Amino acid sequence: MTTEATLPTTSASPTARQVWTRARGIALALVVLLAGAVAIAVVRSDARHGELDPRSADPYGSRAVAELLADRGVSTRVVTTLDDARAAAGPDTTLLVAVPDLLTERQQTRLHSATEGSGGRTLLVAPGGPAVERLAPGVTADPALSLDSTLAPACDLPAARRAGTADTGGIRYSTTHIEADTCYPSRRLATLLRIPDAPEEAAPEGTPGDTVVLGAPDILFNNHLDEHGNASLALQLLGSRDHLVWYLPSVSDTTAPDDERSFFDLLPSGWLWGTLQLFIAAALAALWRARRLGPLVPEKLPVAIRASETAEGRARLYRKANARDRAATALRSATRTRLAPLVGTPVAQAHTPEALLPALSAHLHDAHGDGQSLHTLLFGPPPGDDAALIALADQLDALERQVRRP
Repeated sequence: MTTEATLPTTSASPTARQVWTRARGIALALVVLLAGAVAIAVVRSDARHGELDPRSADPYGSRAVAELLADRGVSTRVVTTLDDARAAAGPDTTLLVAVPDLLTERQQTRLHSATEGSGGRTLLVAPGGPAVERLAPGVTADPALSLDSTLAPACDLPAARRAGTADTGGIRYSTTHIEADTCYPSRRLATLLRIPDAPEEAAPEGTPGDTVVLGAPDILFNNHLDEHGNASLALQLLGSRDHLVWYLPSVSDTTAPDDERSFFDLLPSGWLWGTLQLFIAAALAALWRARRLGPLVPEKLPVAIRASETAEGRARLYRKANARDRAATALRSATRTRLAPLVGTPVAQAHTPEALLPALSAHLHDAHGDGQSLHTLLFGPPPGDDAALIALADQLDALERQVRRP
């Protein structure tokens, strides 16, 4: 310890250059990811739209069927609010509800009250159990999906018979309506239902109204329209009236103030599962990188290190942390451990003042002073500064040499 003051002061903290060298790879990766995200956002911020959007030319958009309908004189109008969808219901209009499950319970009830008896056609695309029961009373969705996507009509509905096989396999439905057309069955449950309006709800003139429940949206997608009889079925279902209103429910629809949703209700379920998986992965990574539980296992060093180097390294650590109390405790503990056998005290009692100090005083014949001085030297408070710590080390060395003197 006395040679510590002459040693050069070194710092174990990494410099700014070292920190940058270690972190520049991660920083570069983050910059590349951020730039890629911005580029993708810019590219995708053009005229492209989402799934089942008649303005979208993406594989899962529906622009192709909208253009084919336009060639046949059927106009297509996109609405995103419930008020616009309810106002559009009429005998000369087909109302397509793209994602019925996004509507709240109150919105579904209000939409059904507007379309019921309007004389037009309402087409529901893959509604789930609660949605279909409110939008098409008397229809129930089966929990099990269809195993096959391409199915045969197996019904007397003219549109289905002309189209032939089509990709309607998805949600399967059953109904209590005796007059309903049940088409494209999968294990005896229909994937396409047509439910005509009751006679008292039919339009006074023209084509009677009905509700069509479609189990899968595949026949409306751009990339599936040219397969099987998808195009024929889609055009017949959507082109029976002069006007097609394509209702895309959106979060901007504020027509139902009593059905306010929280932020978490607006998040799709996939994001919640993804976040949970990230937390699990982070916990597993932390467990993998954490220090193992249990006692430390001693290992032989690959090289021999001089005791003086170990002492100097430990002294530097103590000095850097201003741990004079720990340094003094280490010095006193080592001195007491070495003195105990010399004065006839068991090593197990070397750190007990009542056992060590009387034996040490008797061995020295009070030559070192009274017992109080020995107690202060071997069990006293920590030194207040570095000079006091050095003085303590010198006094302990002197005491040990005096005890060892024959």
